[in-house]
Amino acid sequence: MNLKKTLSAVALAAVATFAISAGDAEAKKVRWKMHSAFGKNVAVIGPVGYRIADWVNAASDGDFDIKVFEPGALAGGYAYYDPVSQGAFEAGYGTPGANQGKNSAFAFLSTWPFGPGALEFNAWLQYGGGVEIGKELYGRDGIEYFYCGMIPPETSGWFRKRIESLDELKGLKMRFFGMGAKVMQKFGVATQQLAGGDIYPALELGTIDATEFSMPAIDRTLGFYQIAKFNYYPGWHQQSTTNEILVNRAKWNELDKQKQAIFEISCKANLGVELAEGEALQPAAMIANEKDGVTNVTWPDSVLDQLRGAWQEVLAEEIAANPDVKKLWDSYSAFHESYKIWGERGYLK
Repeated sequence: MNLKKTLSAVALAAVATFAISAGDAEAKKVRWKMHSAFGKNVAVIGPVGYRIADWVNAASDGDFDIKVFEPGALAGGYAYYDPVSQGAFEAGYGTPGANQGKNSAFAFLSTWPFGPGALEFNAWLQYGGGVEIGKELYGRDGIEYFYCGMIPPETSGWFRKRIESLDELKGLKMRFFGMGAKVMQKFGVATQQLAGGDIYPALELGTIDATEFSMPAIDRTLGFYQIAKFNYYPGWHQQSTTNEILVNRAKWNELDKQKQAIFEISCKANLGVELAEGEALQPAAMIANEKDGVTNVTWPDSVLDQLRGAWQEVLAEEIAANPDVKKLWDSYSAFHESYKIWGERGYLK
């Protein structure tokens, strides 16, 4: 073989090797679609899916690319459980309470009335068995559950007029979330669980008379202050609330260990960022609401006592009706009992 033919053969071999290497590299890239239950422009909770996706992309040097879709693009705001389970898309970001129609126990992974603050709730979820039970429940439908966020207390309602007693709630149509809705039903409220983007038009058109959704900064993003001028505190129904990302189990198992680790670390990193931002933004939002004619009202203790009593009835009913709720409640109760020695002495009252 002469020199010219030798060089040509070497060049062809090099090109072939490069093509194979490039093909292998491309084959290793993972591209996922992830539904977000909240629009990107909604404060605090809206950017979470995008933030986690960006971290995953950066940490994997582009080998794990998650494209986030706004509510309605792949599924309705809260309607991501079945599509993830069935593999219609790989992941869905939202909150466990969105799935309580599948199993009321999911609400307890999200929040519950007169429940713990963020620190105790986070401790139980990560070190007291909460996440493990969540993984078991979601696993029944081929879903991997990831606890990915936490927000501080919410407000407990936006009303068009001042509420002087719980008797005035009777007959109201109100958007209300989770187990808190069942408490409100005890007082004659007709509740609906609407996704965030559906609430303002329902309030504006009179389909609902009142609403709760989240914290002042988040609610301000959605414009409730323009219609309802009385915002009630404290958030007795949601003292802290979690976020989740659900992943199709088959798609999760296709990931190598490095990509799984990148995803889980990014998920956990969001916990601290989201909770801090949630705390930081509320005062300015409350002040802005007041400037726009909103009255921030605090429920009297007598009302909170009535709500707490109704919650105890709802809780007893849920435990009796659903063994999964009982399992979660027994787990939390055992943790809470052991936590008391610290919780009652470690913090200023």
